[in-house]
Amino acid sequence: MRLTHLSLTDFRNFARLDVTVQPGATLLLGDNAQGKTSLLEAIYYLATFTSFHASHDRQLVNFIAGRQSLAVGRIVADYQRGGKSHRLEIRLIQEATRANGTRLRKEVLLDGSKRKIGEVIGHFNAVLFLPQMMQVVEGSPSGRRRYLNLLLSQTVPNYAATLSTYSKAVTQRNALLKALAERGGDPAQLAYWDEQIAQSGAVLIEARIHAVQELELLAAVIHSELTRGAEILRLVYQPAYDPFPQPPAQIALSLDAPIDRTGIPRPEIESGFRDALLRKRGEEIARGQTVIGPHRDELRFLANGIDLGVYGSRGQVRTAMLALKLAEVAWMHEKTGHWPVLLLDEVLAELDPRRRSDLLERLAQADQSLLTTTDLDLFTPAFVQRAHQWQIRDGQVSVHTP
Repeated sequence: MRLTHLSLTDFRNFARLDVTVQPGATLLLGDNAQGKTSLLEAIYYLATFTSFHASHDRQLVNFIAGRQSLAVGRIVADYQRGGKSHRLEIRLIQEATRANGTRLRKEVLLDGSKRKIGEVIGHFNAVLFLPQMMQVVEGSPSGRRRYLNLLLSQTVPNYAATLSTYSKAVTQRNALLKALAERGGDPAQLAYWDEQIAQSGAVLIEARIHAVQELELLAAVIHSELTRGAEILRLVYQPAYDPFPQPPAQIALSLDAPIDRTGIPRPEIESGFRDALLRKRGEEIARGQTVIGPHRDELRFLANGIDLGVYGSRGQVRTAMLALKLAEVAWMHEKTGHWPVLLLDEVLAELDPRRRSDLLERLAQADQSLLTTTDLDLFTPAFVQRAHQWQIRDGQVSVHTP
């Protein structure tokens, strides 16, 4: 996988951009608020069709163009995948409605043909690190679930479609639960939605079980190198419905106790999930909501047995996220056969010189990476000499080749 050309029109603060992207490392240089992060955001959008930190897609349309009754933000990318050339275009169309408001819709074209997002997601792969992503470790469980969903949607076939099916089924089931709580009725009406949730939920749980364990193996090695063997990183997946059998009255296992769920087949996960929904039926009717399932899963990050989300220092959390992002690159390659584009925003900030050096050695081996910085002195002279450089100012890019 290699991005060869990127074009932006009315995307964030880029009114117009056309730039050729080279293999290897590219440094995006410039002061804050010039468009460096927005450029990475555009590339990542090609992989996930969502922004990691924009609350709504209309925020991605250039604010000057957005004042018009019709505005179109466009991202167009040419890239190589498996020896073949492809073009992916995303149109963010903001248009007026009859109620004097605006709405935004997306159009996606792959090689000139309009496609549904579910058919295209995963065709272009990217791994993104932003400083805000430390909230994956430190923030709410919903952020960690979103992280897993974005990663798996562009790597595991049909994951995104299954997630959509599951989310819609949970919404419908919750509406029925509330109706049963408020007006009464036959609880057997839940059977249909139980089946929908059990089938789609089992797919999600199985995918997360395998992904977390595989990522942990890769990230632990990288994390050990970045910490010079001082810390051991663990990823702990805690499914809200846990298919791992536990004897009755057994004391709950501690957070750092390793559990291998990879041997549990999907039919067993599905049947167990269905039975658990039936057992919880009375409680869920009383509460008016579905209380178990992938929509309530948790993921924790441990270093030497310490929960980084609670007790980790900023440096520890940053190092853990960097190790995870580098592990994602290798994991995606294993799953898809293609190297993803690596996107890193101010990656060296807040790292000590030793960890910077170790990280730069790893980045030098990446097939293609784009890194933003406000300070070129953070990089070693050897890395700077090899890298391509883009100077970004007020949404304009000046290209300098080594």
